[in-house]
Amino acid sequence: MAAIELHDVEVQAFLAEIDKCEGDVFLVTDEGDRLNLKSKLCQLIGLTQLIEGGKISNAHIECTKPEDESMLFRFNIFGAANDTKEEETKSEEKKEEEKKDESKD
Repeated sequence: MAAIELHDVEVQAFLAEIDKCEGDVFLVTDEGDRLNLKSKLCQLIGLTQLIEGGKISNAHIECTKPEDESMLFRFNIFGAANDTKEEETKSEEKKEEEKKDESKD
């Protein structure tokens, strides 16, 4: 389990990404505390100490599932805008597949 270091992350978008994760997501403090960010209480405790001006200034995140780690890593690099584009692309692809299926019938 590798740690992801987050910088200048929009809190609401970050929490929305955590909600999408299937496994546990931990915020690891410099003191060694591990807070499970899937818990709303831990989100309050952990994130309030890291937030500066509505953004997470610095944090280390660990995930129990590699897929979640990949998703949060991409979010850290590209932000929420990338996810929106991916969802739009998937939606368009799905519509195209539905049209193909309809034309086969």
